[in-house]
Amino acid sequence: MDTRTLCLGALQFGDASGYEIKKMFEDGMLGHLHEASFGAIYPALTRLEQEGLATATAMAQDKRPDKKVYHLTDKGRAALVEALMVPHTPDKMRSDFLFALVLGHLLPPAHLKQLVDERIAWYRDCIQEMASCELGDRPPAAQLVNGLGLAVYRAAAEYLDTHKHLVDDAPSSARLLVAE
Repeated sequence: MDTRTLCLGALQFGDASGYEIKKMFEDGMLGHLHEASFGAIYPALTRLEQEGLATATAMAQDKRPDKKVYHLTDKGRAALVEALMVPHTPDKMRSDFLFALVLGHLLPPAHLKQLVDERIAWYRDCIQEMASCELGDRPPAAQLVNGLGLAVYRAAAEYLDTHKHLVDDAPSSARLLVAE
């Protein structure tokens, strides 16, 4: 999904600055769904404003330059709906953790075990955070996303916890390199 659509979607939740939109994709509710960089967000917001899909208001800040707060227009909401109607690409799993795990035979066993244990803890923290979300005021589809996320993270944590013995039992190239 392009950054333009991501920004439109973020603005659907309320007026926001570029920084606030970035935070939504970093540690906010959209953080588990997509990534958006400052280098892509600000040009996208400029285009949205030029196209009449969003308006911007300069807001004064103490001891800082004014910040631009963007508001989704009716035309922007219509453009968002249109973009959401386009068939979506298949989901892709991009994970530094999984990349390291695929090459885990090159790592010292203690480090590999630590990676798995840290990931299990991370999943459990995410599960706790997601389970504590107040969803009563959210649309049913947002509740569905939260439930799916909980199911996926619970399954991943359980799988890793149940099968982490595999990294203890596997031969390691790192062990072989150290032995030589």
